[in-house]
Amino acid sequence: MSLEFSSWLSDQTTSEEIRLLRRVGGMEAKSTQFQAMEFAKTAAYGDVLVLDDTIQSAEVDEYLYHEALVQPAMMTHPNPQRVLIIGGGEGATPREVLKHPNVKSLVMVDLDRELVEFCQQKLPSWHQGAFSDPRLELLHTDGRAYLAQQEAQFDVIILDITDALEEGPAIALYTKQFYSLCQQRLSESGVMVVQGFSLSPLKWTEHATIRRTIHSVFPVVRSYSIFIPSFACTWGFIIATNNIDPANLSGSAIEQRIGDRNLVDKLKAYDAVSHAGMFGLPKDLRLKLAQPGNILEDGKPLVFE
Repeated sequence: MSLEFSSWLSDQTTSEEIRLLRRVGGMEAKSTQFQAMEFAKTAAYGDVLVLDDTIQSAEVDEYLYHEALVQPAMMTHPNPQRVLIIGGGEGATPREVLKHPNVKSLVMVDLDRELVEFCQQKLPSWHQGAFSDPRLELLHTDGRAYLAQQEAQFDVIILDITDALEEGPAIALYTKQFYSLCQQRLSESGVMVVQGFSLSPLKWTEHATIRRTIHSVFPVVRSYSIFIPSFACTWGFIIATNNIDPANLSGSAIEQRIGDRNLVDKLKAYDAVSHAGMFGLPKDLRLKLAQPGNILEDGKPLVFE
């Protein structure tokens, strides 16, 4: 069987793998100061956002990623009122935060203004009007510089940033020094959560390095994961606190908070059962994540091992 490659979208899933998705519509592409982005319609996943040749988000299953990123952290905190997102350009991350009625203010800091404006226009089903919520303050500046200049504290800090590449602007947001800054800006029961790359017994070193780096700052650090079909892999996340273990939250406590915050009908994937499932990593992977290794620090090469 021969393929007409002009009608297919390529997605590089790892340095050794690439897959093809059939396009069913036109494609828009542009480059910002920070990254190359594409917007395309596919047969398998509907509308997709592609950043630097990798699928960032897909219409049919973006809720899996964004609920997994946001809701465990928001539920771990007993009463999150002030929240910070660094990244989150598609608008789905603030959408998930703003579902919580107890949130009084949400600051979203995304360096790439062009990307955010592109997503506001092209991805309405992602943001669902979140950018118009009066509780949201949207800033286009460096996330680390913003935190360094702040004195106010946040109940939840969500790091929804691009992968840590040597040449990318996000590299300074994956170091011990940055995570220490995040810890200083958290309230007493504060929670930090980070998207943590692909996570499986076959691909885990990047996640493990970030986890170790965070654990060099925070006393309580937990990894969890969920399968994202459009990513063609299980995706990892890392949550950190000073005193609350999200893996030990009881199902009744989670369901109580979901009910108290009127979220039962607003969450598609997340509940007490899925919370427990996401934190239930397989034995061999848990052993791999417990292995010693390097810690990412300012001014040092970005080495994952």
